[in-house]
Amino acid sequence: MSAPDNIRYQIQAAPFEPSDAPVTSRRWSVSQALLLLATAVALMLLWFLFTAKSVRLEFSTPTQSIDLRGGFVLSLGDVFLLRQGEYQLVVEADKYDVLSTQIQVNADRNQQFFFELVPNPGVLKLQVEPSSASLRVDGEDVVTEAQTSPHLLTLAAGPHTLEFSHPRYQTLVEEIDIQGLGQEQELSVTLPANWSNVTVRSQPPEAAIFIDGEATGIETPGTVEALAGERLIELRLPGFRTHQQRLLSAAGETIALAPVNLIQADAQLSLTSSPTGAAVTLDGQYVGKTPIELDLASRANQQLLVLAKGYAAHRQPLNLPSGSISKQNITLERLEGTLTVETRPPEARVRIDGVEVSTSAGVERLRLPVQSHQVDIDLVGYAGFTTTIDPLPGLDQQLRVQLLTLEQARLAALQPEIETRFGHLLRLQDADQVNMGASRREPGRRANETLRTATFERLFYLADREVTNAQFRAFAKGHDSGSFEDLSLDEDDQPVTGVSWHEAAAYCNWLSEQESLAPVYQMEFGKVIGSDPGALGYRLPTEAEWAWAARRLPPNLSADGDHLRFAWGETLPPPERFENYADRNAANMIGRVIFGYNDNYAAVAPVASYAASHKGLYDMGGNVAEWMHDFYEIPTEDPVLDHVGPSSGEYHVIRGASWMHGTITELRLSFRDYGIEGRQDLGFRVARYAER
Repeated sequence: MSAPDNIRYQIQAAPFEPSDAPVTSRRWSVSQALLLLATAVALMLLWFLFTAKSVRLEFSTPTQSIDLRGGFVLSLGDVFLLRQGEYQLVVEADKYDVLSTQIQVNADRNQQFFFELVPNPGVLKLQVEPSSASLRVDGEDVVTEAQTSPHLLTLAAGPHTLEFSHPRYQTLVEEIDIQGLGQEQELSVTLPANWSNVTVRSQPPEAAIFIDGEATGIETPGTVEALAGERLIELRLPGFRTHQQRLLSAAGETIALAPVNLIQADAQLSLTSSPTGAAVTLDGQYVGKTPIELDLASRANQQLLVLAKGYAAHRQPLNLPSGSISKQNITLERLEGTLTVETRPPEARVRIDGVEVSTSAGVERLRLPVQSHQVDIDLVGYAGFTTTIDPLPGLDQQLRVQLLTLEQARLAALQPEIETRFGHLLRLQDADQVNMGASRREPGRRANETLRTATFERLFYLADREVTNAQFRAFAKGHDSGSFEDLSLDEDDQPVTGVSWHEAAAYCNWLSEQESLAPVYQMEFGKVIGSDPGALGYRLPTEAEWAWAARRLPPNLSADGDHLRFAWGETLPPPERFENYADRNAANMIGRVIFGYNDNYAAVAPVASYAASHKGLYDMGGNVAEWMHDFYEIPTEDPVLDHVGPSSGEYHVIRGASWMHGTITELRLSFRDYGIEGRQDLGFRVARYAER
């Protein structure tokens, strides 16, 4: 039944009141939770058993413990269930080194690994006669305590070669196999004697026996040990002539020399000198060096001459009475020469043979013994100077030394020019500082030409010319720079164009390899993925280096400012045939040219067609624009030092105008462009650091 039309219903909001009925929730019993957990564990175990691989580990000796790390491991004796992957294995066995290695479990269902455990080192108890013999084990010297035997050596298990040597014994080589496992082994070695026993007798007896000029301490009759080889036996007895005879000694022999009848000397002279070791001649015949015993004919006029380097010769006649025995010591007179040393700066320190000598205002006259002397001259802040002087008696020698500052010495040590075998001539650039970018008030300035200062500490070389087509084709034989409006860009002497930045960097690496230099660029699949700023190989110039070489003027040319605005000066247009720009010859091919300017080339010119710059560089202002090493960025105004650009980026900087450029913006030396692919008016030149 419907409500009457005149009846209205009103809906009103009522306050909420929670129900008093209890809220029921489902709770898990302990048994249900345990059942669920057991089910999950069982499923995981089944999954592991289904996916695991059976791995058997075998070892050369029984093990004490096996530890596998890297995932869940189920051990079944010497078989392990492992999932595919890498595991760290650590194995211990009694008297064996701990094995720690990695194993790689692959997808095979059943796999097997065998490991050879290394026994612990063994101890060798070594008895050597003589105990002072030297020992080498496997070619390495082993220091043993002299006069101590036996020696105890700890050696790794396995074969070893032991070599024993001694000046008076024959060398002996022994091979031994060390068992290891901490076991002690013994080896007894006796070196074979390397001398013969020589019995010497004389009449009269008690003559001193010398071998090769050295006293044996034994008198006749007596037995001496003569090392194997040719030996000189001498018998010396006052009042008798020295007896000499040669002997060929062999190891282990016993030799009895025939008795020697010593001849009574007419006269004897025991001669010593200061300095010792002076040469002695008698009547022009060399008889030995001091100290020496001379047997002389009595009552005979003989001429004695004693000589030593750096000393005046001593001459005297000898006429000794019969039977005389005399001694004489000769002091030789030292010869001296004169050396005048002059230094600049005058305060430099002078040392002769390590001893400092005083100088007066940088000049000193020195008397020096006639022998070689080392002269060292140094001063803080300057490179030191060292030379050798040989003074001559009666001659006044002079040594004038101008010390170089450290910077001067640094430059002097480097070649001003280097040339590759492919014809690249690079000039050393002693760069200091350059202003990069341009003032906001400069006509033609672009927003990316931030004004900032670049400073240099590292010296660098820069090629005087752009890389030519011929030079690039030595690296990439099929390269073709193409043509423009029927004008060839591919002549051998024209700069290479159409080269991407990565191709230019690859050429630099190739050139480094040809010159055996460490490459600068790290490359993968023809792309540069990094660079080594410390390498001395060839590379592209940094933007700062290019700016310094192109813009910075030396003091003698900087009357109107020390930075060039254009390559030729401050105002347009350039002088006739100054550089290759967009000139009137290219008016029909290029949109904007320099009005009225003529450089004789409508497109690219051969390299070095125009005069070199004040730094001896060609085409820095034109011909082709050039790739830089740096990634492109819009820089801040912060100063930079030896700047190589950002560490990453997409594009690289391009500097310099080209034969396609003719506007005030492009012709300025501060003009910056960027790219990554090659262009018909874009090439490059090479650079490299002169030092690390």
